Amino acid sequence: MVELGYITKEEQEKAASEKLEYETFTNQILAPHFVLYIRDLLIEKYGKEFVEEGGLSVKTTLDLPIQEFAQLAVASEVAKLKNARVTNGAAVVTDPATGDILAMVGSKNYFDTKIDGNVNIALAKRQPGSSIKPINYAVGLLNGYSAATPFVDKKICFPNPGGASYCPRNYDGAFHGLVSVRDALANSYNIPAVKMLKLNTVEGMMATASAMGITTFEDPQRYGLSLTLGGGEVTMLDMSTAFGVFANKGYRVDLNPILEIKDSEGRVVERKNNASPIFGKRVLPEGVTFIISDILSDNSARSAAFGSFSDLYIPNQTVSVKTGTTNDLRDNWTIGYTPNFLVVSWVGNNDNSPMSSVASGLSGASPIWNEIMSYILKDKKTAPYQKPDSVAGINVCRASGLLPPDTGGCETKYEYFLRDSIPKRRDPGKQAVWIDKGTNDLPSEGQTENLESREEYVIEDATGDKYCVSCPHPTPEPAPQP
Repeated sequence: MVELGYITKEEQEKAASEKLEYETFTNQILAPHFVLYIRDLLIEKYGKEFVEEGGLSVKTTLDLPIQEFAQLAVASEVAKLKNARVTNGAAVVTDPATGDILAMVGSKNYFDTKIDGNVNIALAKRQPGSSIKPINYAVGLLNGYSAATPFVDKKICFPNPGGASYCPRNYDGAFHGLVSVRDALANSYNIPAVKMLKLNTVEGMMATASAMGITTFEDPQRYGLSLTLGGGEVTMLDMSTAFGVFANKGYRVDLNPILEIKDSEGRVVERKNNASPIFGKRVLPEGVTFIISDILSDNSARSAAFGSFSDLYIPNQTVSVKTGTTNDLRDNWTIGYTPNFLVVSWVGNNDNSPMSSVASGLSGASPIWNEIMSYILKDKKTAPYQKPDSVAGINVCRASGLLPPDTGGCETKYEYFLRDSIPKRRDPGKQAVWIDKGTNDLPSEGQTENLESREEYVIEDATGDKYCVSCPHPTPEPAPQP
């Protein structure tokens, strides 16, 4: 510039000696994780040159008020968990019916380099803990089991060919005796879920998960029965799509955050049609999704583990919700939905270090989820789920899930069934069985001594385990579940 006469030699030397100061753009970019996610989607679809040089105008589905509230909710709740060794959190909000992404908070602070805040956790593979269980139980309903199907929740080990036996434990360390599918899922008991997967098969659960939108499950040989407890990695976006199937009465609607793209001349390159309520591909029967959604919204059913006024409960609203915490305390999730809104929240650490035991579904991700969902539903009213014709509600014996005997005598409860799965057998009531005189309970396998025949009420679950309902049992202490 000196040679061209624009500046003098002295001005050049002065400019060269000045220290350059760069202004941070921290406050100049809204929803940075979402913006970069959109950019990457466009590059993948149209190529880098067209995106960076095409002068594109892109209109997205982002709802800025929801985005800003979600960012504050994540940051404020993570700050409260400092002593629980939690450094990060994330949240995704979608409209399950349209696939719109309304908010994407990929970390508590995109610009926090200490926690690699620029990494978008919404896209990262993380273990989902128990939040994956509804998919397993949906497969169970497809296979003819019901919300009333009983499982014996007891100490158990499953053989593992070529390795150590798999011995699942419940989060609270207790065993809960005879529990129905409704109570097992609502309270997130692990042992019944593993039994359910044993009946469904790992391959069966993986196939349904894939149909619902989980893209990260690979060779079935890599996974064992722990798959239903979160042994396979997923992403927050995939879980949004999969749980959207429950919200959409069985239809899968893939996420699409772009409403419209125009080129530099104003010509429409791409436009999303949200005008008509046309769903995507049906992947589950409506009856299955109704029963799962009903269980996940049943605050009474989950109160044994979570209490009646946990962060999973939003007064005067019908919201289905599931939590998940990995056994190693590295990931903590909450996923909940209505027909119009779905919120996924997560807390943990980007370096995959474990949280303390203080962080659970009730103290980690759930408060974030509750804050965001409550904000969204403020001044809105969610209607109760409408029972489809493919589902019937009948009274059955509480313990067995079978029809009451003609003479009565069993405690009954009202339960929903797929019409093809309505029980045809009647509860047998008390029968003559061998009882261990020392324990006043069923004898151990192979026991032949110290026995006497008694009339007792014994239930056999779908895996062959038996439970004496009328025998004395200690009452387990309730404890929060993931």
